Amino acid sequence: MSTSLSRNFPAVDEQMDLLEKGAAEIIRISDLRERLEDSRKTGRPLRIKAGFDPTAPDLHLGHTVLMRKLRHFQQLGHTVIFLIGDFTSLIGDPTGRNVTRKPLTREQVDANAETYKQQVFKILDESVTEVRYNSEWLGKLGYEGTIRLTSHFTVSQMLERDDFSKRFQAEQPISLHELLYPVMQGYDSVALECDVELGGTDQKFNLLCGRELQRHYGQKPQIVLMTPILEGLDGVQKMSKSLGNAIGINEPPSEMYGKLMSINDELMWKYWVFLTDMRQSEIEAIQADVKAGSLHPMEVKKRLARTIVAGFHGEAAAASADENWARMFQQKETAEDLEELAIAYASVAGPEAMQIRVPKLLIAMGLAASGAEANRKIGEKAVKLDGEVAENPNITLAELPARVVVRLGKRAKVAVIS
Repeated sequence: MSTSLSRNFPAVDEQMDLLEKGAAEIIRISDLRERLEDSRKTGRPLRIKAGFDPTAPDLHLGHTVLMRKLRHFQQLGHTVIFLIGDFTSLIGDPTGRNVTRKPLTREQVDANAETYKQQVFKILDESVTEVRYNSEWLGKLGYEGTIRLTSHFTVSQMLERDDFSKRFQAEQPISLHELLYPVMQGYDSVALECDVELGGTDQKFNLLCGRELQRHYGQKPQIVLMTPILEGLDGVQKMSKSLGNAIGINEPPSEMYGKLMSINDELMWKYWVFLTDMRQSEIEAIQADVKAGSLHPMEVKKRLARTIVAGFHGEAAAASADENWARMFQQKETAEDLEELAIAYASVAGPEAMQIRVPKLLIAMGLAASGAEANRKIGEKAVKLDGEVAENPNITLAELPARVVVRLGKRAKVAVIS
C-alpha cells in the first residue's frame, strides 16, 4: 500500500519546474525524474546534500545559490542535509587553485562553522534541516579505512581533474593530501546515503567521485545537480570578497539594497533566477513585459532588491531600504538639474555655531516672501532639506561649505553655503 499521502509530494512535472530552474547540468535528468516518481509512490523523501567547507567566517550571495536550491528541495518535501566540511576543511578544496591551500587550524574551522550555521538558516528552515559534520565518519576512518577508500581510484584518474592536470603540466607542486579531497567528499555521499548532491560547475569532478564510490559500496549512484558560478557586482568575475564585488548576507539592509541596484540589467535577470524562489516561467513573464515596454527595468530591479533584502532582513527593513534609496536617488537626480545659489553663511546664521536659520535660508533663496510665510510652511511640513522634512527652524551643518537641496512644495533649488 502506498504511503505517498503522508508526504503529499507535488506532481513530478511541478517539482522539475522548480528544480531545473538555474541548473547548469543535471546528471542525469532521467534519473532524477525516476527517483522523484519513486518518492511519490513510496512516500519516502529524497536525501539531498550540499557540502560547505567553513574556510571563511562570512557568506555572500554567491554562496547562497546552492542553499536556495536546497531550499527548493525542502519546499517540495524532501530531506535536506546541510553538510559542514569540518574535516575536509583541514585539507582544503583544491578546486580552482593553482597552489596548495594553507590548512586551517581546528579552532578556525570550528569558529567558522558556527557562523555558517547562523547564516544558513536565513534561507533554510532550521526545524527540518539535517545539519551534519563530515568529521563524524571521516575522523573515524583511520589508516586502514583510508587505504581501502583510496584503493577505488587511480593516480591517473586524479590527474584527469582539470585543476591537477594544469598544475602537473606547469610543474607546480601537488601535495598528496590534495589528491585525497575529492575521495573524501565522495565518501560523504556514501556515509549519508544521498540521492542528490548539489554543487557548482567547478565541483563536477568531486561530485562524480561520489557517484563512483556509491557504486563501489552497493548504493544507487546519486544524481548530480550543478549550478553556475554567480558573477559579482561587476558582472564579469565570480562573486568574491577578495575581488570586492560581493554582497555579504550579513550586510545592513540599505547597503545590500544599494549594491543590488548598482548591477546591470543583464546581471539582474541572473540574480532573479539564482537568488530568488520565483519560478522560471514567472521570470520569463516579467521579461516579456519589459521587452514589450509595459514595465520599466528599474522597477524590476527595485522589486529584485526588495525581495532579496526581505529574505535576509524582513519586509519592514526591505521597505525602509527601498524608501531610503529612492530618496537618495531622487536627491541625486534632482540636484543635477536644479539652479544653484551661493549663500553667505553670515546671512542665514543661527543662534549657535554651524547652525543656520531655515526661514532665513528660504527667504534668501526666493522660496518664501517673508519669515512668517517660511515659518508657516515649516509648520505645515512642506519644507525639505536633502529629502528630509525640516521640522526645526534651526539646523546644524556638518561642515562648510555645505551643499543643500532645499525644496518647498514643487519648487526646489540648491544652496551652496559658505
